[in-house]
Amino acid sequence: MFDAIVIGGGPAGLQAALTLGRMHREVGLLDSGEYRNASVAHAQNLVTHDGRAPEEIRRLARADLADYDTVRIVDTTVRAVEARDDGGFAAVTEDGVFAASVLILATGLRDELPPIAGLAEAWGREVAHCPFCHGHELSGRRIAVLGSGAHAAAHRAMLSPIGSEVVVVDPGVVVGVDRVAEGLVLRLRDGEAIEVGGLFVQPTSTQRAPFAAQLGLRTLASGSVEVDPMGRTSVPGVFAAGDMAHTAAMPGPMASLAVAIAAGQLAAAAAVHQLVAREIDAERGTVS
Repeated sequence: MFDAIVIGGGPAGLQAALTLGRMHREVGLLDSGEYRNASVAHAQNLVTHDGRAPEEIRRLARADLADYDTVRIVDTTVRAVEARDDGGFAAVTEDGVFAASVLILATGLRDELPPIAGLAEAWGREVAHCPFCHGHELSGRRIAVLGSGAHAAAHRAMLSPIGSEVVVVDPGVVVGVDRVAEGLVLRLRDGEAIEVGGLFVQPTSTQRAPFAAQLGLRTLASGSVEVDPMGRTSVPGVFAAGDMAHTAAMPGPMASLAVAIAAGQLAAAAAVHQLVAREIDAERGTVS
């Protein structure tokens, strides 16, 4: 029995576990080992870690957590989560059932790319979706944006100061993508080929795990879990952090390591406050 269970070992979950550990709360961090940025060679736009490999950031974070006796990391896959009769929650895993008073979800999103040959093989390398995270590395080179409408126009404008040229191509025009030494070759339906340093696309993102649905959490039009500014969901005792959740004021989730870390800390702080409130209520009930 833990004070808190954190599901997800990415930046949001790791920070949540650290915050809880520093408050000497018994916390179980359940990590499946599957990460949204698994194919990314270098994480960018994170102060003190700019350009560091994501797996190295996770290794360093785990080393930090090892200094806290109340934090237990379990490398396991959670199959289901459920509310308990005592007001707490249970996580059913391949290694058994873990129970806690509060639950923090940090399971992230899964990206589905347009059905273009070769695109998946370049994803996280020459193909990306965030100019803030992967734009600078293409400085002075031709950059392509796959898409149309306002989203493509915004990406083109953001990348224009970075690239030597920014070209927008419609998804229906591109039939294949080939990785080459200097970037990518986009093969077009009319037989033309365009060589670029990198390509930005907008994937379709969905919840990586089914836990929001299992718990009946309120979601937004984006498909993300709705949270308040402190990471509280619509179900008391359940918190969400990272790119799986955002506030209603935001149009969608931000795929940012820094934002995910901040969200993990806020959710953990809110969880501690809820634990304290319950303990105070319990003491008052005993006294009375």
